[in-house]
Amino acid sequence: MNIVIVDDDPFVSMSLKTILESSGEIQILDIGKNGKEAVCLYETHRPEVLLMDIRMDEMTGLEAAEIILKKDPDAKILFLTTFLDDEYIVQSLLLGAKGYILKQDFESLLPSLKAVAKGQNVFGSEIATRLPDFLTSANQTSYDYLAKGITEKELEIIHLIAEGCSNREIAGQLYLSEGTVRNYLSSILEKLELRDRTQLAVFYYQHR
Repeated sequence: MNIVIVDDDPFVSMSLKTILESSGEIQILDIGKNGKEAVCLYETHRPEVLLMDIRMDEMTGLEAAEIILKKDPDAKILFLTTFLDDEYIVQSLLLGAKGYILKQDFESLLPSLKAVAKGQNVFGSEIATRLPDFLTSANQTSYDYLAKGITEKELEIIHLIAEGCSNREIAGQLYLSEGTVRNYLSSILEKLELRDRTQLAVFYYQHR
């Protein structure tokens, strides 16, 4: 089985490479350190499984997964993270990721990779026991946004727009260019089927 590893901690990436390749069942095609590299490496290698962290600089794993799965709905993405975060888990499900396991649950990694490669959905033991609660009691506001494909970064921008920030102010706070903010805004309006930032602000306060 061939995979690509993406994690912002090079020590973690190299440790995973060494351990997984020592099994004799895994070939590591490449290693990346952020979501942007994940998108490029997936396009280059088309791995059987993309093993990826969530919180990373420049672009999160969730944002990368959204881009990859829009282009290739059959992509098999397994998230490996230290964060047992309800919103992350729900969003990974809605995006179409194949699995979500914790780095602490390391002994399940190889079986999880094998299962995902076969098209199965995999969740770590701590997560699987909580899935019913996630799906029935997840914050409805977050679900409303996630169901429309709004990313974590877009949620930040929506919040700042609702507070009355200009594109320049948003760019300064989020370390983005004004052009990038404009692109994000266009994408947000299209996803939510809204006309302008005033309607977006109203939508935000209606769904808080």
